[in-house]
Amino acid sequence: MWGLCEVILANSPLVLRELRQQTSTIPIVFALVVDPVGEGFIKSLAQPGGNITGFTSLEYPLGGKWLEVLKEIAPSVRRVEVINQAENVTGAGYLRALESAAQTIGVQLIAAHVRDAAEIEQAIVAIASQSNGSLIILPSPLAQANREMIVKLTVHHRLPAMYPFRYFVASGGLMSYGVDTVEVFRQSALYIDRILKGEKPAALPVQQPTKFELVVNLKAAKAIGLDVPWFLQQRADEVIE
Repeated sequence: MWGLCEVILANSPLVLRELRQQTSTIPIVFALVVDPVGEGFIKSLAQPGGNITGFTSLEYPLGGKWLEVLKEIAPSVRRVEVINQAENVTGAGYLRALESAAQTIGVQLIAAHVRDAAEIEQAIVAIASQSNGSLIILPSPLAQANREMIVKLTVHHRLPAMYPFRYFVASGGLMSYGVDTVEVFRQSALYIDRILKGEKPAALPVQQPTKFELVVNLKAAKAIGLDVPWFLQQRADEVIE
């Protein structure tokens, strides 16, 4: 199946896990993977070994930051539903960070492990039926594939929501805090180029993000009845109007 491939790009932990089972010889460059060491994809960040290297995207402690900013933009929030793709093993790491932050901030955390678009919709409707509810969307292929639906539902139900990547906000979501995905894939392309020129994945250290960006959508805030605090607009790397 992979006989003609010289390098493979994996864009999520779920994809990388499948590719790892398929080949141990074809070079693989991953992007948007949180914990490649913990998940057993590589030996270490500095010396990945084997045929896999790439770029991590988000860190588990970021979960606490998502909750903190969500509470800043919507102080009345008392319940936060976290939508996680059921097969996404990295969800457990985020949930641990979120649970710790929730105890400090004083909000109730509700985990929704979903398997398809219908279950995402059911989870959003469930939190919307409760007072002072909100959402945090964990990064996953399922969330990415259904981002338009998720955004529309949050607006319809007037739910504050935090997303992991800017493209959710560009689709009409309220706000995001995470890495610049365009930059991550640009860097991945540079690694692919180096491998095609003869370098080995085992010798290319896994790179971690050095910058996270906060993006806020004022139009989305208005649609759900929120006024974005001025200090948050000033802190944002990008404000979409």
